[in-house]
Amino acid sequence: MAAIGIPSCEHDIADAVADALRDRAKLSIAGGGSKAGIGRRVVARELPMTGLSGVIDYDPAELVLTVRPGTPLAELVSLLAAKSQFFAFDPFDHGPIFGLAAGSATIGGIVSAGVAGSGRISGGSARDHLLGFRAVSGRAEIFAAGGKVVKNVTGFDLSKLAAQSWGRLFALTELTLKVMPRPPEQVTLVLPGLTDADAVRAMSVAMGSQAEVAAAAHFPAAVRDSESATILRIHGFGPSVAARQRMLEELLAGFGRLWAARTDEACGMWESLATLAPLGAASPLWRISVRPRRAAEVAGDFSDRDSAWMFDWAGGLIWLATDADPQFVREAAARRGGHATLVRANDATGDVAPAFHPPAPGIAALEQRVRAAFDPSGVFQTGRF
Repeated sequence: MAAIGIPSCEHDIADAVADALRDRAKLSIAGGGSKAGIGRRVVARELPMTGLSGVIDYDPAELVLTVRPGTPLAELVSLLAAKSQFFAFDPFDHGPIFGLAAGSATIGGIVSAGVAGSGRISGGSARDHLLGFRAVSGRAEIFAAGGKVVKNVTGFDLSKLAAQSWGRLFALTELTLKVMPRPPEQVTLVLPGLTDADAVRAMSVAMGSQAEVAAAAHFPAAVRDSESATILRIHGFGPSVAARQRMLEELLAGFGRLWAARTDEACGMWESLATLAPLGAASPLWRISVRPRRAAEVAGDFSDRDSAWMFDWAGGLIWLATDADPQFVREAAARRGGHATLVRANDATGDVAPAFHPPAPGIAALEQRVRAAFDPSGVFQTGRF
């Protein structure tokens, strides 16, 4: 179905939901389209959010930013950088994963999808930084949750529910986010030549130390032009960074020589974990969440299946490109207590395998009750997921 026009305020959103209720139609919330390729194709009225754009309030001293959902992520990153601040959950634009130019991701889509990059293991997830929001429910009711100051904890649980809701509960119309001071110095340390299993062990040692590692990832040799690389990021003030680097050199001496990457090389490696360019664009792409110590076991199941992978979050997140059967992928994750999300499908998997890992019956029933509380008529239940 065609879009309904571009709403410019939350009352327009409420009117659009009321119209859909009257017509018994479904609404598909749309932002910049950077994640439109995730999930099944749907037939629904498109509810564009790009008309609700712009900064409502930004108080650098209080580390609080209030914005409309259609505001481009890139604009906010630049705004914060000008004040030496950043989003600690390290959000990124999914556009390049689908062959699109970067710059289309919106902050509403980022929060709704719970997008967090390599810094998540130290900075927390999107839900940890969402202080409050305004939204329109499936009843066409405007409501607010949370607050606009860090000390106000009212509604925090509802804010956590909004993150990763994927537009299945309500349409966000305003978000208040906590931001953080940008560390003055940052160093990326590299351990070359490790196997997947040794890399996981090395990252575990680093993360368990007092070195305050901000991010840890591993690139197998198969996705590089040279040997494998296990990378660790530390940041802070200069003397502290230097001391923690020496600490890690001593702790990880048994795994090889740890060296500091050039700034451009380091940026390229961390950027590749957002664009996933080393994995190519031909095969379906999976996002597997698992206990870090089980990451090498999961990857081992695909060693003879013409697959490629990278580890982020110290092994807790596996990006996997494979043509393996979706059921095989999900079973490989489930056997290690994890779950797999189909991020980028192909013609064979797109409308066959659901995007999300099927939840346990009890969890599925709880999710259904939560959705019914916000959207009893199923206006936002398009079947995409």
